[in-house]
Amino acid sequence: MGGAMNGAQLSAWLLHARLALARGGMGAGIAIVLCVLGAGAWAWLLPQRAAQARLTAQPLPAPAPAPATLVAAAPPPTSDQNLAGFYDVLGEKRYAEQQVKVLFDLAAKTGLTLNQGEYQFGYDKASRVSTYRINLPVKGPYQSIWQFSLLALRAVPFAALDEVSFRRDAIADAAVEARVRFTLYLKDAEPVVAP
Repeated sequence: MGGAMNGAQLSAWLLHARLALARGGMGAGIAIVLCVLGAGAWAWLLPQRAAQARLTAQPLPAPAPAPATLVAAAPPPTSDQNLAGFYDVLGEKRYAEQQVKVLFDLAAKTGLTLNQGEYQFGYDKASRVSTYRINLPVKGPYQSIWQFSLLALRAVPFAALDEVSFRRDAIADAAVEARVRFTLYLKDAEPVVAP
């Protein structure tokens, strides 16, 4: 009987709500629904905010102790060691022409046409490093020119790719003419002593 009474009370309450909605209009009904939803959201957010405040008030855990066996970092190299390392990676001046042969072989391997090149020695007094500038006019597919350039930098680690310029006579041409300029950084055969 209690269940029937609750059902009757619910029906009565719904009837009163419908009548109030009919008297107040649609705008008042929407406003009441929004107020009820707002109150429900506020009631839900208050406990969430309190839980967040409790978490923020807790102290942070202490950092884990450092392991007993730490490896000490190696001291940085001295300037003399850096300079010696720099000169160790340079190529030797007496083998410069052999490096040109390596470049010609790589051009042939990648399918490029390379007939001749322009070469020029130089010397930088401040760093005591010789340079060997190599200008190579090559002709072939665009991808092969880039492949040649990257292979050359791998094969000759003391080379720098200074410039690559492309030229194509017609858009339909598969072959591209390019000028590739490398600089080889070289040392003399005798070791360089730091001042």
